[in-house]
This record gives sequence, structure tokens and C-alpha cells, in this order.
Amino acid sequence: MSERPRVPLLLISGLSPGPGSQLADTLRAHEPGTAVVHHDLRHITSGVVRRRLQLGARDQLSALELAHGCVSCTLREDLLPLLRRLSRMPEVERIVVRLDEAMEPEPVSWALHNVLVGDQPVITDVDLEAVVTVVDRSTWFADATGEDILEERGLRASPEDERTVAQVALSQVEFADVLVLTGGAADAWTEAKTGAVLDRVAPAAARVELSGLDSAALRASIPAAARRGEVTDMHGPLLTGEPPLVPDCGVELLTFTARRPFHPDRLHDAIDVLLDGVVRTRGRAWVASQPDVAFWIESAGGGLGIGHAGPWLDSPEGPAWDEVSPERRTMASLRWHPDFGDRAQELVVLTHQATPEEIEAALRGALLTDAELAEGRAAWRHYPDPFGSWHEEPCDDTEVSPDRHDVSAQPRKDDTR
Repeated sequence: MSERPRVPLLLISGLSPGPGSQLADTLRAHEPGTAVVHHDLRHITSGVVRRRLQLGARDQLSALELAHGCVSCTLREDLLPLLRRLSRMPEVERIVVRLDEAMEPEPVSWALHNVLVGDQPVITDVDLEAVVTVVDRSTWFADATGEDILEERGLRASPEDERTVAQVALSQVEFADVLVLTGGAADAWTEAKTGAVLDRVAPAAARVELSGLDSAALRASIPAAARRGEVTDMHGPLLTGEPPLVPDCGVELLTFTARRPFHPDRLHDAIDVLLDGVVRTRGRAWVASQPDVAFWIESAGGGLGIGHAGPWLDSPEGPAWDEVSPERRTMASLRWHPDFGDRAQELVVLTHQATPEEIEAALRGALLTDAELAEGRAAWRHYPDPFGSWHEEPCDDTEVSPDRHDVSAQPRKDDTR
């Protein structure tokens, strides 16, 4: 008897539950044998998650009591085992997971590939066809550039969730293979700016309209080179998909690079420049007081996260060259310094009101001066360091990555403003 092929799986994310539900219903109606799973996290702070499972005539609502009330628990204790069971049911031909508004698809994809259910990850049973994000143009730009935190919208994914709405909005779009557009912006200028931002944060994602969309058209829109849930290395390229490099509607990309470290105090003072009038910041930083580890800096709207991205290749605890991606080896080879190895500053900043020149000047001013550079590493380690302690998520473990990226180097959010 031949082994059953992996069951196709589609992830749907987005901040607007109505259009997301509409898309899931469309897929289920057009494709018999489609199971639709949705976890409602609105009561997760009380340790309760409401799960809805639709399959054929079955429409089942369940209240799940979780030990810790967090997304990691929801994945580990319910969603992943459920996907394995569904994939082995003969009547299930496809699975659609409609993520809660507060969930980002990247950590879900990471869990599918890395968390063991029994003795294997779930990806051995399912074939992740695509990640689809629903974008409501009437609200998305304001969400992606605003300062609201999830708690203010009643959207927290755990009692300790301090993420901003902008962080979730942008993460959902950046990881998508297909953007399903709905609604209309309040005016032509906002619609144009929305398009300019999407062009730069998700240049490789296909765009289709929700109105009139059917399952065949959605699947036909998935790009041939879609990432399909592949989680990228934080030491990989920061610009992918050939985003436009020219300004549009005041939206502009700045790439900041430097071959000397930041002074920790001056970087801490300057870092607010990444919040005012900035849509998104992502990248790696080299801080003089902690020379052996790369910092990961990520901002969205009014939210800022700072964490560790693991050691540099040149660090004593750094990975071997054959343990990292070919892209990382190539980039390290091109910029290798006889004293500092692969250490470097690399930040990509997307602005919509701030001027790139002001951001560039502030970051340049935070670098070590020639005199400080000459003091050497022994002196740098004694600089006052406001980044010296790192917050561990209370539900963090080695089974489910609560944040994103490489399991060996999960970012820890040290500062959310």
C-alpha cells in the first residue's frame, strides 16, 4: 500500500477577521474535503482558547484550557497535534488554518518545521502551499504606522504581549506569498502610500482582490519562487524581492552600513530616531561592549524590539562556516576584515515622514570615533552598556520558538516603546 502524499496546507493571516473568515469560507465552499481551523485568542489571558473546526457538515466549537495562556502553548498543545490528526483522515484533502489576528505566520511556520509531535515535525504530514495575508486597505496603513499596542485593541496573544499593532501588521505582510486585498483607503493619497509601503516590504508577494476570488485563482497567483513558509536566517540578506529603491509618496528605503561598532550609550540615545516617521527597521548591529554577538534591531510604527541574533562567524563561540547558509558565507567573505572579521552594521529603514538623511546622521553619530576605535576591544568591553540584560519570555522553551528565525538565536525583546 502506497504512503499517502502530504496534505496541502494554506495559512491565512491578517488583522481583519471578517475578510479572513470570508476567504476561508470561500476556499472551503469551492473545495470539498477542506478542513478549516481557527483559534480565537481573545480569552487567552485567562488561559482559554476557543477553537473552531469546520469539515464537511461538521462545525465544531471547543474551549481549550491551556496551562500558560500563550501562542506557544496553543501551537504545541493543540494546533500541531490537530494538524497531524487531520492530515491522516482520509476525508481531508486540504487544510486551511486561519490564524488569529494577533498571530504572525513566521513562528507558526517555524513550529511546523521544527517542533516534534511524537517523533517528527508536522511538516512531514502537510505540504505548506503558501502563506496568504489579507490586507484591508481602509485600515492597514494606519495600523502599520501607528503606535497602538495590541492590548489597546484587545488583541494580546499572551498576558505579557507588548507588541504593537504595527509589528503584527508588517510581520504578516512581510512573510506572505500572496496578499489578498480588500476594502478601500479613505483617499487616493493614503491608497498610494499603502501601495508604496507594500511594494517595499513585500515586493515578491502576489496581489489579488478578495472580491470575486476563488480557490483556483488564489492558487494560480502563488509565485513560482514563493518562500512557502521558509524561515530565513537573521544573518541573511535584508533586502529581497527587488523592492523599489526610489522614493514614492514620501516612502523611501535607507540602507545603513558601517565597518566600525556602535558606542552602546550613544546608540541607546540615538535609537529613537527609528521610531518617528519610520514604517519599519530591520537589521544587524555591532555594539562595542558586546563584540561577540550580533544585535537584531527591529522597529515597526511606534514599537521597537532589540535582541540577539547569535554570534558572528569571527566570534569564539561562532558557528563553523559549513554550518551556515551559502548566502551568509558569501557576504562574510566579501566584507571580511583582518581584525574584526564579519562584524558590521547593516540596517534597512523604511521611512514615510522622517528624512533618511536625519536617520543616517544620528546612526553615524553613534559609531565609535577614531580615538575610541584606537582604544581597542579591552576598553570597549568596559563601556556603560544599557543593553546588558536580556528579557526571557516566560513561556520560552526549546520546543516552540515564540519569536522568529533561527532556533539557535532567538531574539529577546529588551525594549518596547
